[in-house]
Amino acid sequence: MSLTKTERRQRIKFRIRKIVSGTAAKPRLSVFRSNKEIYTQLIDDVNGVTLLAASSKDKGVDIKGTNVDIATEVGKLIAEKALKAGITEVTFDRGGYLYHGRIKSLAEGARAAGLKF
Repeated sequence: MSLTKTERRQRIKFRIRKIVSGTAAKPRLSVFRSNKEIYTQLIDDVNGVTLLAASSKDKGVDIKGTNVDIATEVGKLIAEKALKAGITEVTFDRGGYLYHGRIKSLAEGARAAGLKF
């Protein structure tokens, strides 16, 4: 039985989600990556609420550059929003994607802007 790419990612995602969970004090930084855009959310899993969100479609993101550069900008943007809301620490949920390329640059951008995980 061979799995498709999305089925494989779903299995990895569920395996990660068994371990990674967010609270109001330390929310989960969830990442979704499409072919064109990248989206992030800070989620409180205890109450089932999305606290903050940022994406490459937001106005604060510079559209020029490579996808990796844009992902870094999105990481900085979500970190700035989180720090304004009083959130300094998060748990990182890579969403079943490899920690490489756009996912890695988003995480590094968030860390550079002051978010701890």
